Amino acid sequence: MVDGWLAQAMAAYNAESLANKEGYRGLVMMPGETLEQILHWTLESLPDEILIGLDADNNRPHRQEVDEMFEGGDHENGLFAGEGYILGEATIVNRGDSFSVHHVPEEWTDGIFSESRGPRGGRFVHWLHTHPNAVAVPSKQDADAAQYTLGVDMILGIEFSPSGPFGWYDDTDGVRRKLQPEQVAPVRQKRGWGRWRNSPEKPVLGVAPTGHSIHGLELISFHRSGTAVNVIFVDEEGYPYGWEKFQSST
Repeated sequence: MVDGWLAQAMAAYNAESLANKEGYRGLVMMPGETLEQILHWTLESLPDEILIGLDADNNRPHRQEVDEMFEGGDHENGLFAGEGYILGEATIVNRGDSFSVHHVPEEWTDGIFSESRGPRGGRFVHWLHTHPNAVAVPSKQDADAAQYTLGVDMILGIEFSPSGPFGWYDDTDGVRRKLQPEQVAPVRQKRGWGRWRNSPEKPVLGVAPTGHSIHGLELISFHRSGTAVNVIFVDEEGYPYGWEKFQSST
């Protein structure tokens, strides 16, 4: 079972996914436990970005009633490989900076089709990489690497402290999807003298096992064509976090 703050964040994210479903051509579902594990790995691997490989779990098809609720009028069947199945276990494939993280180590390639599969050359259908203390907006390197993805690409942005030498970076254009509870505790005022006297502290969504305070999360998913893919976070039974509330409001 995931931490309560994260369950609330995923429910709020799912509510936005439902409200904006008409803007998406594809749909992918991620278990909440998988997201929690990736967050832990992200903070353990600082200051590096990490590349995560995921496959579809053929034993966990989407629930029909969930698809019917979250598919919009622009939904396109057969858009990507692994469609219709909940994501399986996550695997760390690489870590590095924004340039090197997409290059898959030799032990994770099959050695046969690696050249035709681009820098990742790997065996996984879906890929997720992290943006530590940066927004979840694809860079040129991200977009280039996605051209060889059979499934979908995802980016997880995470704002945390202590942040080390690099602060939060959000000076970029692009559509952003916040991953946070609907109700966030109000910020407090830092005590001190001079310019710090009225400096607001950032709200804390939760505290990771590594001891880092998590101030903000963002997650997006996209197809190599550039079209956005809607993400739904699901529980052990395959139902979205917030499912009962969604049913009562329809």
